[in-house]
Amino acid sequence: MVFKVINAYERSEYAVSKDKVTRLKSPGTPGVVHDALTELLREGAQRLLASAIEAEVAAFLERFQGEKTAEGKSRLVRNGRLPSRTIQTGIGDVEVSVPRVRDREGKIRFSSSILPPYLRRTKTVEELLPWLYLKGISSGDFQEALTVLLGPEAPGLSAGTISRLKANWKDEQARWSRRDLSNRRYVYLWVDGIHFGVRMEDAAQCILVVMGATAEGKKELVALSDGYRESEASWRELLLGLKSQGLQIDPEVAVGDGALGFWKALPQVFGTTRAQRCWVHKTANILNKLPKSQQAKAKAALQEIWMAATRQDAEQAFAHFLRVYRPKYPKAADCLDKDRDALLTFYDFPAEHWVHLRTTNPIESTFATVRLRTAKTRGCVSRDSILAMVFMLVKSAERHWRRLNGIARLAQVIEGVVFRDGVQDNIEKIAA
Repeated sequence: MVFKVINAYERSEYAVSKDKVTRLKSPGTPGVVHDALTELLREGAQRLLASAIEAEVAAFLERFQGEKTAEGKSRLVRNGRLPSRTIQTGIGDVEVSVPRVRDREGKIRFSSSILPPYLRRTKTVEELLPWLYLKGISSGDFQEALTVLLGPEAPGLSAGTISRLKANWKDEQARWSRRDLSNRRYVYLWVDGIHFGVRMEDAAQCILVVMGATAEGKKELVALSDGYRESEASWRELLLGLKSQGLQIDPEVAVGDGALGFWKALPQVFGTTRAQRCWVHKTANILNKLPKSQQAKAKAALQEIWMAATRQDAEQAFAHFLRVYRPKYPKAADCLDKDRDALLTFYDFPAEHWVHLRTTNPIESTFATVRLRTAKTRGCVSRDSILAMVFMLVKSAERHWRRLNGIARLAQVIEGVVFRDGVQDNIEKIAA
């Protein structure tokens, strides 16, 4: 395909020199730049698309070439072309026309898999629209924002189009929330409750998020729901929903912050799942209880705990922190001490996974982007609207989530192999 485009470039009457590309601003559309090379690529794409559709039609006719009517005529014949239409692509509008195929008996119909009947924009552009909306572009500003990318006309990108897209997002989110999980196994879970700076139907509402790591080491969105102040009832309803969808095997570890609602609900639904407190949240909570003059030193002391190579070293650093800070700052020391066991759970799992298990940062970093959109939103946002917006952005970000390190170790975790200080415990294995 690349060589065909290059050849088209060499033959085209619009070919430009290597060191100069003609750039002309459209007088009618401020800021729109026409690039001769882009025009050339668009023409090449148009020819390639036409050739691909012709090949698809030829293959379709060949498949039925033995079919005859009662009069002995070929059953399927070409019958002109459908009206041309414009497809929005990443390099601008491309005009195409699909050949029409007629069945003399009226039962067989040709439909291009390359160019479905109602396609008006490519998948990359379809994905661009939710991103722009969720990034803060208002519905009324879409046409202006996309003019430079898609040409001065940018058809079909009105506020009404975005409203229809939002309705589709709601339907997609609703279907996703009812999907079957009976064939899924999540070894680790990360959970968090996300609050937005936007007025919702109930001021106490937040978004409850669950991310999971599959047996193949891939991170994916597991559950997304609205809750009431991260309450026990809200978390329990979400976790029971996962059970009802078919998720029957308890995850090995759940990683989260100090929201008591989740930790109370977890043993009621997944009784064997162990708790790992997020060190990023815990560090922030402790530092908030210290004067600024002490925070840098305290943060380094906390890092000595969770970066220790063994649990024994971590316990020693733990004890040192309590000795130093408890006399003068008892609240900071108590904040750390009360979650001692949950903070050190990761030592019983492969060392390759520690970087993933010590924090809920995968959720936090994703939702930092979501907040950019909700910060632009004025007025009250409905429950369904905010869920749909969040769902679309998270699913887009999901493709770029980092896989677990040491994927081979996951099989050992699933098998129940004992790890001590991140290393397989051979003594336990022999004893077993």
